[in-house]
Amino acid sequence: MKNILAAALASAFLALAPQAQAQTPPNVLVVGQIAEPKSLDPHAVTAVNDFRILVNLYDGLVRYKDGTLEVEPSLAESWTISEDGKSYTFKLKEGVTFHDGTPFNAEAVKFNFDRMLKEDHPFHDTGPFPLSFFFSTVEDVTAEDDTTVTFSLSAPYAPFLSNLAYPTGLIVSPAAVEKFGKDFGRNPSGTGAYRFGEWDANAKMVAVRNEDYWDGAPDLEAVIYRPITDANTRIAEMLSGGLDVMVEVPPDSLQQFKSDETFTVLEQAGPHVWFLILNAREAPFDNKAARQAANYAIDKKALVENILQGTAEVAAGPTPPAFAWAYNENLEPYPYDPEKAKELLKEAGYNGEEVTFYVTEGGSGMLDPIAMGTAIQADLQAVGMNVKIETYEWNTFLGKVNPGLEGKAAMAEMAWMTNDPDTLPFLALRTGAMPDKGGFNSGYYSNPEVDALLEKAREVTDHAERAALYKEMQEIVHEDAPWVFVANWKQNAVTKASVEDFKLQPSFFLMLQDVKKPQ
Repeated sequence: MKNILAAALASAFLALAPQAQAQTPPNVLVVGQIAEPKSLDPHAVTAVNDFRILVNLYDGLVRYKDGTLEVEPSLAESWTISEDGKSYTFKLKEGVTFHDGTPFNAEAVKFNFDRMLKEDHPFHDTGPFPLSFFFSTVEDVTAEDDTTVTFSLSAPYAPFLSNLAYPTGLIVSPAAVEKFGKDFGRNPSGTGAYRFGEWDANAKMVAVRNEDYWDGAPDLEAVIYRPITDANTRIAEMLSGGLDVMVEVPPDSLQQFKSDETFTVLEQAGPHVWFLILNAREAPFDNKAARQAANYAIDKKALVENILQGTAEVAAGPTPPAFAWAYNENLEPYPYDPEKAKELLKEAGYNGEEVTFYVTEGGSGMLDPIAMGTAIQADLQAVGMNVKIETYEWNTFLGKVNPGLEGKAAMAEMAWMTNDPDTLPFLALRTGAMPDKGGFNSGYYSNPEVDALLEKAREVTDHAERAALYKEMQEIVHEDAPWVFVANWKQNAVTKASVEDFKLQPSFFLMLQDVKKPQ
């Protein structure tokens, strides 16, 4: 039945799409995404673009409370933590079933985490699971009975509950993984408010209402996610009526939508940082002076004011100010100082060698990446750097950057939206997070002091002590300059004025369970 419905909805949508002033199907929400999803397996992906879909198909044991990054129950009704902080026991909801009709229970939870974490698990080869780092302290998962599951950790781990609320902690159907194997990402089954309908590559992904959703069936009949990588095309589709929701609106177009009462513009600050990864393993950026030079050479204030038109602030370091409790307010952004940059490049022994710079066409949180990349290239060339840009589509770009820049490029654009001040530095600045170890330290930065601070911050339970450790880490990273720290963004979206109860979340996800679209 669900596939028939999905096909009917998709046919109706395609019939409407070519028409001028097209209207989206009744009670169906059409969302303009920034790229094609890589997979619908939540354990196999890393991009917020994909997470925006997955949080509506699946649930985790816990979730972020509406409007916050605080954790509340979801598939788990409650939990207890042992005195030593090394054991978490969850009491699960009863009577919940996956979309394929199989039961959700403690064994299903154990299957999910064993698949990600145990190399000898029969379905570990359905990976790789790039964010399984989130659960690196999990030593064992025990199904005590159908509704009780215990996680045993190797050490106390402060971000554990927050990481369970992240999409890497979403629970998939073991039966569907067993049936589809490596193709599970094209045939997903969760417990979420919407079921998978169909996926027409590079055109649309259809999710249909889960009538049996444990938390109450959504009002919408279906959601159609359309990947539209070109921002101007997304804007045209929104203006012509072909979309109900558009995320990541370019700054140039925000005012246009704000001045039109047929649209609603939403904006919200969140934990985002836009930066340049610098390849610290090869010249010129294997020298700290050259890395600092790049930070001085780039006019970040001009990027934020002229290209991003005030929709972001200049970043001072690796931690977004949205994590107010852990953010080091004493850090100042590197000032724009081309003469200082020239001095440092000379000190580093740089003599005009060609520098390859990876730029993406678009992607999760990448803002206006081609315009920003071009401006950055001009600033670096103005201080004597010979910068060559190579531009790639988002998923191709990730396929080049994530395995590491060695032998390929000196620098690359990147943006992260994260759930905890631990996440980004632990996955992208730690020595143990080099790409060959499964992490995202694509520039090969290594500092034992930073490693020690991050490890300790994960284990301490005192909030103030944890904050102090993160603040010290930020000072060291700011000085070492493994990245060019560029911007912290204020996320945005546009909806048709007729769409009700749509909200932006500080997680950057699109939670569509309560959205309505009256006739």
